[in-house]
Amino acid sequence: MIDLQLLRTDIDAVAKRLAPRGYQLDVAGFKALEDARKRIQTATEQLQSQRNALSKQVGQAKVQKDEKLAAQLLAQAAESGDKLKQMETENEALQARLREFVSLIPNLLHESVPEGKNPEDCRLERSWGEPRKFDFAVKDHVDVGAPLGLDFETGARLSGARFVVMRGPVARLHRALAQFMLDVHTLEHGYTEVYVPYMVSGACADGVTSLAKFSGDLFKIQDRDLYLIPTAEVPVTNFVREQIVPLEQLPLKFVCHSPCFRSEAGAAGKDTRGMIRNHQFDKVEILQVVHPATSYAVHEELTAHAEAILRKLELPYRVMTLCTGDTGFSAAKTYDLEVWLPGQNAYREISSCSNFEAFQARRMQARFRNDKGKPEPVHTLNGSGLAVGRTLVAILENFQNADGSVAIPAALRPYMGGAEKLARP
Repeated sequence: MIDLQLLRTDIDAVAKRLAPRGYQLDVAGFKALEDARKRIQTATEQLQSQRNALSKQVGQAKVQKDEKLAAQLLAQAAESGDKLKQMETENEALQARLREFVSLIPNLLHESVPEGKNPEDCRLERSWGEPRKFDFAVKDHVDVGAPLGLDFETGARLSGARFVVMRGPVARLHRALAQFMLDVHTLEHGYTEVYVPYMVSGACADGVTSLAKFSGDLFKIQDRDLYLIPTAEVPVTNFVREQIVPLEQLPLKFVCHSPCFRSEAGAAGKDTRGMIRNHQFDKVEILQVVHPATSYAVHEELTAHAEAILRKLELPYRVMTLCTGDTGFSAAKTYDLEVWLPGQNAYREISSCSNFEAFQARRMQARFRNDKGKPEPVHTLNGSGLAVGRTLVAILENFQNADGSVAIPAALRPYMGGAEKLARP
């Protein structure tokens, strides 16, 4: 969440910074909560002072052996104590309302984020690779993959729409991609591989974003405070929940391969064909927990780590800085990596690499001790390195051959037993 002190210091300036997101901050509502908080705080301080004075007077009356006066003063002190308990109850309720208010406010954007409302307003930073020119009619991944083991019909029979079954060559390629990504990130980029639960508590889900706002995007376990993870970002970021990380341990670098589960509640009618937007898909997530002074340099580094996978696989892509209207709730700045898909004749997102600054850390109470020994929030960053299913899609479309086979990128061949192409079994 954003810093509460920023709201208290200059809420109008915060509202102005949030406006490019299309978010209208309820300034009057916050000021009303703050006025109530101050009234309770003042009343509490007055009651505490009154009770302290009465306690002294009780002591003096007992020294003077004036039992009647002592009894009267004790009764007044007890009444003050009852009022204090009432104030504490009111204060707890008000603090809960304040926390809820602040928890629904999105992160403040970095000054370099381009202003805009639509994908067309996002800024192209760079591109790599030239889209291949085909001398035959290009197919999309559904048509290329079906003879090689991509089975949407069985997936639908098992679980409904937006699920897929993989068999034979395609299943092996999918597994090889995940192993390849893990090896690159651990052996070349210095990440520690981790394995995590595929279900997390509501508190963990709320630690990385607003559960109240986005619970509809998640699959909840019936009658349990557990949610299927939408990405490994959720459990891995929560490694530092309610922790104070020693300064010398920063940065923490983790990579995790996991399935991801998303209800796609807001995606009705979008990408219904194929694997672009499924309810279940695999992803290799890279994540760093860092010192605030280094987070934007790390943002560039982490993005380059995701790009390295695309380059090794010889997949053309471009890097876009998301505009103010497209940047996610928790992020201060996001780079999207978009891979070229010839079957769609378009670039499509395959990784989002975000710097959340201290936003997630405040929600989780994740801190480190600075060089003065004082706790302060860490900064968190993560990105897909990469989405395995979409990488499979990109290979099927970019490396397809006229005879229906698919060439295997050279970097993947050691993971495929030396095979140079996928062909119908």
